[in-house]
Amino acid sequence: MTIEDDIKFLEEVPLLRHIGRAGLRILAIGAEQRYVHGGEILFHKNTQADSGYVIQEGSFNLSAGPDSGVRAYTAVPGTLLAEMALIAETDHGMTATAAEPSTVVRIPRSLFLKMLEGYPDAARRLRDHIVVRAEEAERDLAKIHAVMGGDPRRRGGETPRAAGR
Repeated sequence: MTIEDDIKFLEEVPLLRHIGRAGLRILAIGAEQRYVHGGEILFHKNTQADSGYVIQEGSFNLSAGPDSGVRAYTAVPGTLLAEMALIAETDHGMTATAAEPSTVVRIPRSLFLKMLEGYPDAARRLRDHIVVRAEEAERDLAKIHAVMGGDPRRRGGETPRAAGR
């Protein structure tokens, strides 16, 4: 693939499309492509995250662990895994295992932050996008809270009275 092909690919990623072509060019040049065998773990839950990964080919099963009660789901090409690791020190919230032979584009946090320093307009657009997403998440949580009867103690279908027994 050419740099232009890499930029076009990165433009299709929802978070990254807000950066603009000049910033994406920096990411395309500095990012690394990595092949992951089927069944291989890309990263483990609760390990330090220092990069984001865009799935280029293949797919990854994401899970919180076999005993967590959280169902796994599958991420497909164009998905940005560990996106918060691009802007903040954090740990992985899930384990990512290649469901099949896969290729990812690894974007180190250091590269991403340097790109944002050089392109302040991109940083502003990215900030605005993150604010919108946070507001949407807050509204979604409020809806869930309302459906649950407005009582944050209510869990797993228990009524507030039963939860206190």
